[in-house]
Amino acid sequence: MAPSNLQSRSTSLLPSVWGWLRRNLFSTWYNSLLTLISVWVVYQGGRGLWVWMFTQAQWTVLQVNLRLFLIGRFPIEQIWRVWLVAVIVAAVASFTAGIIQLNRRAVIGVGVITVAGLGIVPLVGGQVPEILWVLAMGGIVIMNLLLGPRYATYLPKRLLSQGLPLLWLLTLFVVLWLLSGGWGLSSIETNVWQGLLLTLLTAVISIGLSFPLGVLLALGRRSSLPVVRALSILYIEVVRGLPLIGILFIAGVMLPLILPSQIRMDDVLRAICGLTLFSAAYLAENVRGGLQSIPSGQIEAAQALGLSPVLVLGLIVLPQALRSVIPAIVGQFIGLFKDTSLLSLIGLVELTGISRSILSQPRFIGRHGEVYLFIGLLYWLFCYLMSQASRRLERQLGVKGH
Repeated sequence: MAPSNLQSRSTSLLPSVWGWLRRNLFSTWYNSLLTLISVWVVYQGGRGLWVWMFTQAQWTVLQVNLRLFLIGRFPIEQIWRVWLVAVIVAAVASFTAGIIQLNRRAVIGVGVITVAGLGIVPLVGGQVPEILWVLAMGGIVIMNLLLGPRYATYLPKRLLSQGLPLLWLLTLFVVLWLLSGGWGLSSIETNVWQGLLLTLLTAVISIGLSFPLGVLLALGRRSSLPVVRALSILYIEVVRGLPLIGILFIAGVMLPLILPSQIRMDDVLRAICGLTLFSAAYLAENVRGGLQSIPSGQIEAAQALGLSPVLVLGLIVLPQALRSVIPAIVGQFIGLFKDTSLLSLIGLVELTGISRSILSQPRFIGRHGEVYLFIGLLYWLFCYLMSQASRRLERQLGVKGH
């Protein structure tokens, strides 16, 4: 590009930047005052955080315990299972993202994360096989994101619409088989599923189970059958009136007393039951709001065309209702992911629980700032990814106000 073109572009950029600042930050005298106050507050807080991060914080607590943060006390000799799970999930997720054609910035982001991973692995004592796992994961993800438009073009639409849910369901069973063992693999008790691994497992399974249950409860609350409607309303109102920690204690302590003595539920399974039952009640109300937004004329028109109630519900009502409440549903999923931090109160060592055990080490007593800042960034990262996926889905479905 010629120097004259660069100079003209820079001179035209300055007025647009100044115009944006005047419209958004300095439009009135009180907006200008609020902008200056906000800048001063951010500067003061950011300066203190910057000084603490680079002069006072001891980041060795993360370097030494990074494996504990991520997988807890999972057997070292079986850690290849976790890596294989990460590669499989990354491959399926990137394949799905490629099908819905995420923008190319995602490819750049994955490349940056892969390079960062290659630099972090040696710092925490990783060996050559772990570096190869990171390379394989990053390569598969980048390939799927780049070839996603071709997948969507050449693969049949019906195969994609019906095959993707089945692929995710199969992936879930494969992940559970690799982590728990059996069928040719040595068994691993769930009490060593700890750290981020346990947080992600409980969150993903609870989200996958609570969504259909919440839809059924929403439909039951609008049912014409008095018994079904009354039971749905009773369940929703009772669960919404209880705190999550109370439901988790009930699932952990009371559920074994209710079930027959021959049935012994795992602690992780009980926690998933508590999270699922709690989230389903709130999801039911979100879905019910979407159902009420559907004009009755559409339902009457579908019935006049001879569609059965099941077809009316599956083809007319539910697709529009769910599309209109995507932000609320994803918000509930994000809340459920963060609520997994309460599992540490019932004896499960998830991300927050493993942080407490690390802080109890004599060498790292008092390093709360470094530890909680790190796990806070992890929670934010996954919540941000869910939020971005939701916005992308809204744009593709044409939801207004995204």
